[in-house]
This record gives sequence, structure tokens and C-alpha cells, in this order.
Amino acid sequence: MLQPGLKNKKRFRVILLIVTLAVQFCIFQNITAQDIHFSQFTETPLWRNPAFGGVFNGDMRVQVSHRNQWQSVTTPYVTSAASMEFKLPNVNNDDVFTLGLQMVYDKAGTTNFKTSYLLPALIYSKSLSQERNTYLSLGIMGGLGQRSIDQDKITTSSQWDGSGYNPMLSINENLANYRLTYADASAGLSFNTSIGETIYDNLLLGISYHHFNRPKNSFYRNPEVELKGKWVYSLGVMFGLTDRTYLTFQGNQTLQGKYSETMLGAMIGFAIDQYEFEQSKYNLHIGSYLRLKDAIIPVVKLDMKPFSVSMSYDVNISSLKAASQMRGGFELNLSYILFFQNRNTELKSTLCPRF
Repeated sequence: MLQPGLKNKKRFRVILLIVTLAVQFCIFQNITAQDIHFSQFTETPLWRNPAFGGVFNGDMRVQVSHRNQWQSVTTPYVTSAASMEFKLPNVNNDDVFTLGLQMVYDKAGTTNFKTSYLLPALIYSKSLSQERNTYLSLGIMGGLGQRSIDQDKITTSSQWDGSGYNPMLSINENLANYRLTYADASAGLSFNTSIGETIYDNLLLGISYHHFNRPKNSFYRNPEVELKGKWVYSLGVMFGLTDRTYLTFQGNQTLQGKYSETMLGAMIGFAIDQYEFEQSKYNLHIGSYLRLKDAIIPVVKLDMKPFSVSMSYDVNISSLKAASQMRGGFELNLSYILFFQNRNTELKSTLCPRF
């Protein structure tokens, strides 16, 4: 059992967090439309931009992500995602069609506010060169989204009877439903090209637009409340330092209504066995991302081909750092990339979309 002093300290952190969030909500009301996001944004390519589907060296990729946030101060915000990309066989040229599927599940707060998505995707990558790896890709993604809230865990001031909280009293909220389902769709473009003499030197550019059908997003069925459209601009540069080492810079800018999020980061990767990086089975990547005015995010990733695992932790530097004690969220990502031998793709892998 916690001692009274520790209880009061934890209660103070929770109150401070709630007050800070309330103040920020009053100032930035548009944040209520903010999308689910991941700190390791490069590990959820379809969620970031449908046109990033298929931009990897292989025939099939499966990725799983899990994020746990704010556990130190309140009920944790838990987000999980899984995606699959499958390149269709190409017969006559180097163009590539990719089928994708993105699934997302998020649960936030004491009311179990849940959000889930099931989003199939189709990506076409057009080869622009016979000599080097250069692709222009168009991706579309659309499916169903669902949001729900646990009515038994909702509490309001109407349940205060003068002496304390009374769960027998009504919450007096005219909710039309506690679950809503809607169609959602997004599209994106990406440009991916080698920029040097080796396969380690690459440039990736992307732009995507999400929720272009503006789905209604209110438990009150208020027609004025809709999921705002979201623009995502992406940049990545990778270049080799040696045959066994390369450096990657990544940037991501998200604009949704008045909300803006900027992420920057760098990772250095190097082979940890006796082979060059491309042939090495075991590679280690170390680096850090920065979410401006919010968090510093150290990241470590280990390749054990065909598997990869990466971990990160958000070190909170925002105005919530006093309540959170600078502890934000832990994130884990797993990836599996497969080559199909009957396609002989390893022999022409330098012409595969990659980054």
C-alpha cells in the first residue's frame, strides 16, 4: 500500500496533467481531431503515406507496432498497428503493383475511448529508369473506421449529489450512440531514387492526404463535427559512409486543421558481422528522433534478417514534463521481409523500390 505522502504526490501529478491538458484544449480546440500517431513513423509506412507501400527490398513485408503512453501518470494510452504489403509479380517491365492492408487499434483514457481501422490499400510504382533505382508511386487506401466509448465508465458533474459521487445518478448527456462506424480514405504520392553510385545512396519524398471524405466524428451526431483532412509531407535521405555503415536522415510534417506536428531524426546503421551492409544478416541501427516542442525519442533497431526489431522511448520535454516526470511512451516495432525464390527477385534487387 502506498504511503500518504506518495499518494498525494501521485495525485498532484495527475491533477497537474489534467489541468495542463484542459488549458491546452481551451487554447487549441482543434487538437480533438488529432490522429493516432507513432514516434517511429518510418515503421508504419502505409499509415504515414499509402504510396510508401512496396518501398522496400523484398516481395512481402509484415509489420507490427505497439505503443504505451502516459503510464506513469494516468490510465495508459495504448496503440497497436499491423500492416502487410505484397508485391504482385511483374512480367514485362520493372513497374510494381503492391497490395496492402493497414489495421490500427487505439484505447485511451478511463472511459476506454477506442478507435480502430481496417484499411486495404493498392499501390502502383512506376519505374522511371532502366539504369538506376527510380520510382514514382501512387497509393490509395480506404476502408472502415470505428470509435466507441464505455458508457459505464463515463462520469460527469451531474452525478455529484452534494456529499460525493453517486453512480446511480444520470450523466445527463444526450449521446446518440456510444459507437460509430464510418468510411475513411486517403491517397499519396512518393518519389524514390538512388542519388549516388551505390545502392546505399537514396532519396525519398512523399506527400499524402488523409480523410479526404471528411467522415462524421461525433457521438452526439453533430453534423458540424468531422474528422479533419490531414496533410503529411515526408523526406528521407540515406547515404553510405563505408561498405559496412550508412546514415539516414528522416523528416515528417503533419498538418491537420490548426494542428501541426514536426518530426526530425537520424539513424546510423552498421553491419555487426563480417559482411558488407547489404549482404550482412545482422545490422544494428542507433539514433534519435525529435518531436518539436514535445519529446526527444532515442531509438535502437536490430536486423536479424529477415526479421527486424526496434524500440524507442519518448522523453517528454513539453509543458507536461512536470506531471509526467519527462516519461512519455514506450514503442516496439517488429518487421518481417520475405523474398520469394521463384521470382528470382534477389538477382534484380537493385531495381526494387527501397529505402
